[in-house]
Amino acid sequence: MTEAEPSNNSTVAKPRLGDYCDRGPDTKKVLDFLIDLPSRYPNQKHVFLSGNHDFAFAAFVGVLPEPQNGVSFKEGWKEYEESEDREGWYKGDGYENMHLQGRMWAGHIKERFNTIKGTEFKGSIYDAGPTFASYGVPHGSSDLLKAVPDDHKKFLADMVWVHEEDDVCIEDEEGIRHYKLIAAHAGLEEGKNVGEQLRFLKAKETHVPKIEALCGRKTVWDIPKELTEKPIIVVSGHHGKLHIDGLRLIIDEGGGFENKPVAAIALPSMKLVRDTDNLTK
Repeated sequence: MTEAEPSNNSTVAKPRLGDYCDRGPDTKKVLDFLIDLPSRYPNQKHVFLSGNHDFAFAAFVGVLPEPQNGVSFKEGWKEYEESEDREGWYKGDGYENMHLQGRMWAGHIKERFNTIKGTEFKGSIYDAGPTFASYGVPHGSSDLLKAVPDDHKKFLADMVWVHEEDDVCIEDEEGIRHYKLIAAHAGLEEGKNVGEQLRFLKAKETHVPKIEALCGRKTVWDIPKELTEKPIIVVSGHHGKLHIDGLRLIIDEGGGFENKPVAAIALPSMKLVRDTDNLTK
């Protein structure tokens, strides 16, 4: 997450960088908290970016927009169908017209241990089990559609895939500098026209089975060259790391691990704030 310093609290947006579900024991309570923020702090600008986990949750409960080019979600399964058996894609009620990520999210992965993270899978490749449990239903159950309240579904439907701020300040040894900022959960792809990427993300084009700006890794790690020439801040979460390289800010120190802190970065000072900090001092 990026935060404005107190002096700018009412004028600068606070982009939350996504993955509000699956990353702790009580997704339901997290969404209640986030939904309540605009009413608690009405003078602040609140921006909720979709993470890949949130996108998949939205896909499962049926609140993604329909593909705009006339194809069905089912068309997107073909590209990754060789992984269906290993990942145990969801085949319950409503799967016939479900986005691939929703099927993966609610599936039952055959492997028990995630060798990349060094932890056991929690139900699916997305570790969605705790989210189902927070709503009081078993992992992979279609009962989740009824258990998720309407305001949570609206929150999932309304999340943005990208956010832009035209005047964001960063303080360095030479003083205050003004930049444009682009926030996307995973980042922007290198080698693709940035304007086209932004149009795609703002339109929420759902015909693509895997959206790199939400799901990508190596392809979205760096700032696209065309933005380094501007220059423009690109801020993301997703990657399970804290990585600050010039104007590329990746703020995901927690990464879903129980023993790692949740972090935010405050601008313009670039000060890191963690949930483990003692802020009363």
